[in-house]
Amino acid sequence: MTGPEVSRPGAGAPRASTTGAIRIANCSGFYGDRLSALREQLEGGDVDVITGDYLAELTMLILGMDTLRDADLGYARTFLKQLEGTLGLALDKGVKIVSNAGGLNPAGLATRIRELAAGLGLDAKVAHVEGDDLRAAHLFDGALTANAYLGAFGIASALNRGADIVVTGRVTDASVVVGPAIAHHGWTPTSYDELAGAVVAGHVIECGTQATGGNFSGFTDLFRAGAPMTTPLGFPIAEVAADGSSVITKHAGTGGAVTVDTVTAQLLYEIQTTRYLNPDVTTRLDSIRLHQQGPDRVEISGVTGTAPPERLKVAVNRLGGYRNQVEFVLTGLDVDAKAEWLRSQLDGQLTARDVTWTQAPARTGDADTEEGASVILRCIGKDPEAGPLGKPFTGPAVELALASYPGFTMTAPPQKPSPFGIYTPEYVDRELVEHTVVHHDGTREVIADPTTFADPAELDPGLGKRPSPYPAPADTITRRMPLGTFVHARSGDKGGNANLGLWVKHDGSPKYEARVQWLAKMVKDRKIRELVPEAKDLDVDVYVLPNLGAVNVVIHGLLGDGVAASTRFDPQAKGLGEWVRSRIVHIQEDLV
Repeated sequence: MTGPEVSRPGAGAPRASTTGAIRIANCSGFYGDRLSALREQLEGGDVDVITGDYLAELTMLILGMDTLRDADLGYARTFLKQLEGTLGLALDKGVKIVSNAGGLNPAGLATRIRELAAGLGLDAKVAHVEGDDLRAAHLFDGALTANAYLGAFGIASALNRGADIVVTGRVTDASVVVGPAIAHHGWTPTSYDELAGAVVAGHVIECGTQATGGNFSGFTDLFRAGAPMTTPLGFPIAEVAADGSSVITKHAGTGGAVTVDTVTAQLLYEIQTTRYLNPDVTTRLDSIRLHQQGPDRVEISGVTGTAPPERLKVAVNRLGGYRNQVEFVLTGLDVDAKAEWLRSQLDGQLTARDVTWTQAPARTGDADTEEGASVILRCIGKDPEAGPLGKPFTGPAVELALASYPGFTMTAPPQKPSPFGIYTPEYVDRELVEHTVVHHDGTREVIADPTTFADPAELDPGLGKRPSPYPAPADTITRRMPLGTFVHARSGDKGGNANLGLWVKHDGSPKYEARVQWLAKMVKDRKIRELVPEAKDLDVDVYVLPNLGAVNVVIHGLLGDGVAASTRFDPQAKGLGEWVRSRIVHIQEDLV
């Protein structure tokens, strides 16, 4: 339980650390992340602020579906579970908590937190940020959710007015980090370089343990280096200095590792061009410099920024209809013939508007397990109505159990159709959005819009695009080897687009610079279409980031209408990078 107001270290803005930097921790990278992370960050060492990110594009759709069932929902309920056993400890230690778990109902979540605190006998000052929800404006036909991405100055104001906890709706992922840094350092709306540096720090820690070895293509290197990879990975911490530079770290004794490569992996995650657009600042990703300062400490410096874009991005989700699927196991010989027969039996009976079949390649050789001799054939149906995807979809499949290919097996009993959504990014003028803070005492404050905006040339999507800045390599003998021989990857989704970041690993090789030049020369849009045949008819953009030894690739439309609607085997492109790393390319012999 907290003491009198005058003795609380958490009163006012986030407290200063001994170095002048503010230590901002993360306790969640998605809705469903490790519930114990908030306690781990509180108990593992000193931090000033703990932040949590819960709002992926798909999550907004899930929360929208929640509100159809109960208008009082719409927030990430797991955040309340995290607070149940930790709120008193956070208040006693003066640690601020900032989270976007409010989703579609930040006011409702703030009320629930106050009720939780009262039930525990605690005095928690809870503020919330709203104004992002544009559903009532009816700007987008058929929108289930429509949320503008807000910046960080509302969070900063709430902290400066004494809030212990700030919950928001759809602010940008980095804003939960940028806001506390603004409050701590006193930055203004034109502190562009400082704000840009904090945006980068926020982007690195927003996805939790992805910055400390999670989903990292070099995980075997971390094992070989002796990093504690079999214990729970530690959640990251950003020490953000007054000039916007930062150090990414984690609590001592936690699992995983913080290296230049793990940080690069997160920096390249789900970005687009060399400009990272935020409501408060336009961040130049090609200005970033990384340095391994010590064990589990990576310094980020050199980041520059300029004025923000004039319009705000809006995440819009619409109900796209219903989907269902059945999966068949094909075993042993004549796999393709079995698939062809089954399809010929079903295609004429299925009435769904869209029916997609996908099949893993048939395996060859004398498999020593039945599973090794089997492949999966998937049939996915989509329709505006649920009816054609119920019994009319699953019934014909079940009825063939004794009347089709030998070894007929389905992987699961028939399922009911489920709704799916379609995500689209939209843009609105700022005057249509009222960025509002409801302070802990109930007073309301509207956050002023910026008055200066980025030069259109700064927002040119061609900035940083190929051709690379490096000279053409001399002719040399090459070897056919996996791209991942010395190249790491991280991939993900941005609506219907797939993002693929590739960079040269930092393994101490004297050939590093030459490898970077080779990668930047080799990865062209034509090469990506060769490595990813699914992209042969799609638009592909390749951006060069020399400071990171990296290229970033955007494959437009690879994921169709986005994760909830995609029928692709990997609907979020999470495994795309690992597939590309496994592809065989010609590597200069002198680089191996």
